[in-house]
Amino acid sequence: MLIKTDKGRSELLPGQRTLGQRERAILLVADGRKSTDSLNALFHGEGRAMVEALIAGGYLIEQAPAAPPARPVPPPPRGSVDTFSGPRSLASARMFLFDLSDRMFAARDRALADRFRQALREARDANSMMTVGQEMLTEIERVAGAERAASIRERLAKVLPESALQEA
Repeated sequence: MLIKTDKGRSELLPGQRTLGQRERAILLVADGRKSTDSLNALFHGEGRAMVEALIAGGYLIEQAPAAPPARPVPPPPRGSVDTFSGPRSLASARMFLFDLSDRMFAARDRALADRFRQALREARDANSMMTVGQEMLTEIERVAGAERAASIRERLAKVLPESALQEA
């Protein structure tokens, strides 16, 4: 893969014309995504000499192709609970609920997501925060089903302090 150097980018600025039209065309398409071979094949095979001259002149550098993206981690089996290794606290639970509001409601119903976020901001104790959490779980059950709501309820229980679980 070939990418432009600062000198190559400067050559493409208005008023900077030290190279010919073909060399400038190669600079335009050298973006780190096109293979070196595809640039070498330009202009009926004459691209190779131009690419080599641009590299020698400091307009381009060759970089190794980017590694393929990592394979996505498969989702946990339905009904399982994600592992959580952080501290059990109301702050962790609050952040979990803020994130949940964004993931579950923002795209579908922005006003509802905003209402939940505002209610979480105003919740000053465990009971008021748990009330908001229960409202969210009720809405999740309505839109995504009881199984999804139960799974999220289990995750929430993993981040809540033991004292909040006993009060609920």
